[in-house]
Amino acid sequence: MQLQPLEHADLKTPDGPMRTHVFRPSGGGPYPGIVLYSEIYQMTAPIARTAAMIAGHGFIVCVPDVYHQYTQPGEAFAYDKSGTDRGNELKTTKTIASYDTDARAVIEYLQNDAGCTGKIGSIGICLGGHLAFRAAMNPEVDACVCFYATDIHKGSLGEGMNDDSLARIPDIKGEVLMIWGRQDPHVPLEGRKIIYDALTNAGTSFEWFELNGEHAFMRDEGHRYDPALAQMLMGVTCLKFNTCLK
Repeated sequence: MQLQPLEHADLKTPDGPMRTHVFRPSGGGPYPGIVLYSEIYQMTAPIARTAAMIAGHGFIVCVPDVYHQYTQPGEAFAYDKSGTDRGNELKTTKTIASYDTDARAVIEYLQNDAGCTGKIGSIGICLGGHLAFRAAMNPEVDACVCFYATDIHKGSLGEGMNDDSLARIPDIKGEVLMIWGRQDPHVPLEGRKIIYDALTNAGTSFEWFELNGEHAFMRDEGHRYDPALAQMLMGVTCLKFNTCLK
């Protein structure tokens, strides 16, 4: 389906206003809500296209600026060394508590939106995969999709690089879909095993995909992009959200 013109909302958080980009289907509704977390570069063009793709399947998709307290509203970093260094620096400057209160702000925004059914899902890529995973610890989130989520296995997200994501897996009550590239050096086999075992031991309802792909194989810019994998997995993603949220 077609989309309305892109909107934005500046959501109140303890760390100041958080620019959130809102993708809405045209007409009809109400629709379930999806929180889409970006890579370390914030909302770049590939992330915007991903958000639009999901929204076109009948979802309101919100993309928050993950580093809003350190950047200008709507600022995105380039896919280069400078942008990568800046994104990685902020990833461990921001506190876990701040990431979590940001999640609450977007969830509550969607639940109070007249066009939303109140059913909520989360999805993220790279850093965003970890943030979507943590967002799923909120009881309102019924489905979560994580693409090559970084740092979960090491517990190294946030200030102090000592997050509690593995320990809090029992807080996840919805469905989880974890997607990995076997050639991704950021989450090697040993790390994936740690996460798989933790989800299994917690009794989480989850599905697990491992495919032959490098880190960032979903990003439709750069040499690591795999269009065939991306198309297949976007279909799987929308199927998961349709099944769990509609």
